[in-house]
Amino acid sequence: MRLKKYTDYALRVLIYTGSLNKGELASIKEISTVFNISQNHLSKIVYQLGKLGIIETVRGRNGGIRLRKAPESINIGEVIRDMEEDFTLIDDFDENTSEHVIMPSYQLRNALDQALLSFFTELDRYTLEDLLAEELAKLQGQDLNEMA
Repeated sequence: MRLKKYTDYALRVLIYTGSLNKGELASIKEISTVFNISQNHLSKIVYQLGKLGIIETVRGRNGGIRLRKAPESINIGEVIRDMEEDFTLIDDFDENTSEHVIMPSYQLRNALDQALLSFFTELDRYTLEDLLAEELAKLQGQDLNEMA
């Protein structure tokens, strides 16, 4: 299974905004520069994250975006479900013949369904807070290495 860049970028936005000091705002331009993502593309992602109630946007000259929810209440599995449109692991329908391609193999379909369920069960164990803790640990490790 492969997640779209759209979802990857949404997670980056959340990690970036989650790493800011409480109440601090980030701009789309700033995030765009840090991750080398088009501002137009980021605007669409930020809009969707806002519609989901995960981030809030502040308009105006000194505006920007910030988390609306606490990092510990943002579930990574839910975010991915909300950002992705399709979780079909294998096309089992041939559009040219209108026949099911893997219909005889219900066991395969069941195995794939179970794999997808396991994928989300694992992702549901993580919150944005978990990802932020990992990022903070990486940064602290870099700081220690730079001091040596």
